[in-house]
Amino acid sequence: MVTGAKQLACELPATTGVPLSRWSCVELARELVGRGVVASISSATIWRIPTGDAIRPWFHRSWIALRDPDFAAKAGVVLALYGRVFDGEPLGDNDFVVCADEKTSIQARCRCHPTLPPGRARLMRVEHEYQRGGALAYLAAYDVHRAHVSGRCEPTTGIVPFGRLVEQVMTSPTHASAERVFWIVDNGSSHRGQASIDRLQGEWHNLRLIHLPVHASWLNQVGVAHNGMIFNVVTTENTGEVSPKNVDKSQHCCSVSTCRGDVTLRRTSRRPWLKRRSLDGVWHRQALDTVGV
Repeated sequence: MVTGAKQLACELPATTGVPLSRWSCVELARELVGRGVVASISSATIWRIPTGDAIRPWFHRSWIALRDPDFAAKAGVVLALYGRVFDGEPLGDNDFVVCADEKTSIQARCRCHPTLPPGRARLMRVEHEYQRGGALAYLAAYDVHRAHVSGRCEPTTGIVPFGRLVEQVMTSPTHASAERVFWIVDNGSSHRGQASIDRLQGEWHNLRLIHLPVHASWLNQVGVAHNGMIFNVVTTENTGEVSPKNVDKSQHCCSVSTCRGDVTLRRTSRRPWLKRRSLDGVWHRQALDTVGV
């Protein structure tokens, strides 16, 4: 029985004719009973059998092949910037590193009744019913070493909306007077290829556009801003008590003051995960050799 349970746990459900993407303890127990391997067995027993040999079919790990032939070179530049180094020289005090990206398809939902604040022995109350206000895009620029986010909502993504984000950041006093501002972006259509470099660097004299390798958005620290925004701002999916017919989608998304304004992340409670990895020895230039790139 033990051998049969482990063998079944190491098979994909699709190969056995079971309409599942992955096994659970309950489904493994049901399949073993159905095959006549055992008369009855609990899900708790099933959990103990494969985990004893570190077999956990209810978990999975995603992977992607490196397709960019210049992956190591491009990733090395980005990781060095996270460590405040560019072209082998340390960055100056007036140099800044900004990660930028767009988060699409944020549902703008207008609650039918006002959200009530928490009180004594009472949680914050959010109306269940809502009216749809369409989908929005949140564009964020994350100043890596200052843990500062500049963001805005737009009806859609594209070259023009991204240009407005760049203008919002580059006209701020800090970045307007900077010696260099390195913008780290992926290869999305809003900022792809040499054309985007020529366009943005031609418009802003102190901007340097750095592209991530293809399929390497996970190296972009702006995910810190997006995750924090989703957790803290749109958890209740409340754009305010505004009729969808009258919603200006560029003005109303979740908390307008947060999404359109600037936010400084708390270093003590939300330490940037990639910054931690790059500076503490997991994600640095030498680490690329350990993954064979």
